[in-house]
Amino acid sequence: MKYRSLLLIVVFLMPVSLQAASGYDVKLDHYEYSDKDKNSLQSGARLFVNYCLSCHSAHFMRYNRMARDLGIPEQVVRDNMIFDDRKVADPMTTTFSTEDGEEWFGIAPPDLSLIGKLRDPDWLYTFLRSFYKDDSTVSGWNNSVFPNVAMPHAMWTKQGIQKPIYTTSVNDAGYETKKITGFELVRDGTMTQEEFDHAMEDLTNFLYYMAEPNRQDRIQWGVWTMFFLLVFAVVAWFLKKEFWRDVH
Repeated sequence: MKYRSLLLIVVFLMPVSLQAASGYDVKLDHYEYSDKDKNSLQSGARLFVNYCLSCHSAHFMRYNRMARDLGIPEQVVRDNMIFDDRKVADPMTTTFSTEDGEEWFGIAPPDLSLIGKLRDPDWLYTFLRSFYKDDSTVSGWNNSVFPNVAMPHAMWTKQGIQKPIYTTSVNDAGYETKKITGFELVRDGTMTQEEFDHAMEDLTNFLYYMAEPNRQDRIQWGVWTMFFLLVFAVVAWFLKKEFWRDVH
């Protein structure tokens, strides 16, 4: 019975393990998330509503919640971040229909509310900077972090157009494999590489914040809870010692 239970655990965890391992095929660039950098979060919010929200929704985030957390006046949100008749208290949704997404890209663009839970900041930051031109795909674009992604490069005018640099390796059986190890810019964008990288840091920051707006509060409450339990343990030990001092 014990071995059967162990086998079941291994079987259920195997897909998770394989999925986790597959995420390391491409070297991810490190990005350190900061929920205290309001300027970065505000810049990321601007990029999100201008370049992402036209196709992707964020059903679990409301405009007024974002405004309050990031220190953006609600009037600024109304005038510059809402492009239809939505109210500032409405969720951040898109008018782009599922049917249009399936017709144009083969799949409906997913909701991005929790993308920061599904993917860590390193993955998001690297993905946003790893699009390259590929005429064999439906959209004409591809991504080294997410091969054959249906999504086109929404910010190619800012980054420019890059092509992949491949490295070929041969295994013991004589089979050749090609791996993308870098990119070469073939058409300049409106931003320099450094400026675009910084913009993608801001967008990554916002996506990660949006997945869990209460992350900092949760961490603070966790610290206070552990402190309370530690103090309570000391009090309980002295109380136990007092109750049992006459028992031999």
